[in-house]
Amino acid sequence: MLFRDSATAVAAEILAGSLFLRMTEQFVHRHGYRPGLSEARAWERSIPALTNALHDAGLGDVEMLLEYDLPLTSKRADVILAGVHPRTNEPSYVVVELKQWSQAQPEDDDPLRCRVDAYTRPVLNPIEQVRGYCDYLVAFNGALAENPDQISGTVFLHNATEFGISGLYEVEQSERGMLFSAERRGAFIDHLRSKLAPASGAGAADALLAGKVKPSRQLIALAAQEVREREQFVLLDDQRVAYQTVLTAVRKAKQADHKEVVIVTGGPGTGKSVIALSLLGELYRHGMSALHATGSQSFTKTMRKVAGARKREVQDLFKYFNSFMTAERNGLDVLICDEAHRIRETSANRYTRAEQRTGKRQIDELIDAARVPVFLLDQHQVVRPGEMGTVEEIKAAAKSKSLRCTVVPLDSQFRCGGSDAYLHWVLHLLGIEGDGPVPWEPDGKVRLLVADSPQEMEDLLNARRAEGYGARMSAGYCWKWTTKVPEGQSLPADVVIGDWARPWNVYGERSVMGAPPSALWATDPAGFEQVGCVYTAQGFEYDWSGVIIGPDLVWRGDRWIVDRSASKDPVFKKSTTDADIARLIRNTYKVLLTRGMIGTVIYSTDPQTRGKLRELVATTTSTPLSPLG
Repeated sequence: MLFRDSATAVAAEILAGSLFLRMTEQFVHRHGYRPGLSEARAWERSIPALTNALHDAGLGDVEMLLEYDLPLTSKRADVILAGVHPRTNEPSYVVVELKQWSQAQPEDDDPLRCRVDAYTRPVLNPIEQVRGYCDYLVAFNGALAENPDQISGTVFLHNATEFGISGLYEVEQSERGMLFSAERRGAFIDHLRSKLAPASGAGAADALLAGKVKPSRQLIALAAQEVREREQFVLLDDQRVAYQTVLTAVRKAKQADHKEVVIVTGGPGTGKSVIALSLLGELYRHGMSALHATGSQSFTKTMRKVAGARKREVQDLFKYFNSFMTAERNGLDVLICDEAHRIRETSANRYTRAEQRTGKRQIDELIDAARVPVFLLDQHQVVRPGEMGTVEEIKAAAKSKSLRCTVVPLDSQFRCGGSDAYLHWVLHLLGIEGDGPVPWEPDGKVRLLVADSPQEMEDLLNARRAEGYGARMSAGYCWKWTTKVPEGQSLPADVVIGDWARPWNVYGERSVMGAPPSALWATDPAGFEQVGCVYTAQGFEYDWSGVIIGPDLVWRGDRWIVDRSASKDPVFKKSTTDADIARLIRNTYKVLLTRGMIGTVIYSTDPQTRGKLRELVATTTSTPLSPLG
């Protein structure tokens, strides 16, 4: 939240010219960068329109929560009005989405998406947008979960005429999704009066802000219900646009012998796998032929075990990218390619039978297999040589087949407590974006700590586990991995740092003396006793993450030095260039540093690098944890 006060006080701040300066300062503190010009302009034009309506409604004592952070995500509601209901005297909350649009038209084939002149791509109908925010708050804020009738949602298009937005009304309105234009400003004021009494809203605002944030709905835990029973996740904004884009393409494919490629791109935690499972569940429950595929043994085997528990039909929905070498052309309605950055040049390997060696590229096999192939990817998560799943490669392959290709970018994220600031900090730290590392400024969404030893890191994570949180330790691939363990013997402690030693996670598909198989390391509680590598951690999330930066990435002077000789990853060959290895090692640590939902503890084996991390992160493991931690 960037600002909170009564409507009268907010109006006074606007009149004094100080509100937007204060909001900008708070934005920079919380996100690590300045708001865009369009966002700042929206504040300056839209917030006064709402405060004037509240004044005319006689609701000056209602509390305004500006740019309210939705729990566990980087998404923000424009305004939440907090007050007292005029009939029940109970707390009452109105989520208000403000738009400067003068006109908007629904997509011809999907009214849940609409076209606005200011945007090059379709956006979500604002009625559905604000309804999603209300549903999400009920799901994650304890105060509203117990009183779901206390929240309503409305959209105020304060520049629009009824004629200019008439098509938006094709989406059904409800208590959590009402729409008002400038022409219906009087009706908007009446609506506010029906939800809010002319009394102080401070107590209601306090109650909302004090509402306990319910645990994040982790993908794995709800996979079975999502696929087999009903929708479990609330998709917001661009997530919903991606979801609707695929469903629309599927409908066209069935109606008009149509084929279309859809690419969904976004960073860690933007909800790519949630969208993938939501689509798979929706299509499966409606009897359509759809499969989910990845290049990750860990992710696919976990989905088969969890989502397909005791139901072979569901287990068979989860495949690998190399499963389609001899697939029937357009034999599927939809092929959902999750973690598509892991697509390789070819599906063939040394074990592939001669009759299956078609010579086709893997990307062509995947596109050919379905009427609507869907690719969900993050190009900064390429961690192995030969992985080539990029937007450019997929678009080029689609173009070569004269296929329409739609790209949907995701900009919000739900991992790392929804902290945009933390994700930007990681990218700056590793030199993936920006001009180099910057100090970490805590934003209240995620905890970041630096440990002085691996034992200190493990002790802190164990303390979190004792409080009921999940935790895992992972490391760069800087220690040899014992892949064959004799029957009856425990895993050898391969990861040795001074007098601290722990085994890598199990290599292979069988458990070893209580240690879970590789595919289940991230989800089985017994996985904490082993150190995970990037190949077992990628695609998963856990509450607390401990990351060991090994000697393959060290800080010297004013820059990172990548030492390829310190890497023990067998996928790096002599032919792998220094530039490729440097990129892949940085991407490896980017993946490992973005697994934690609540907090991350970093330890570096190199003293100079630890010194640099201490400069950047004021909080060490000796600092008492706040209630957030």
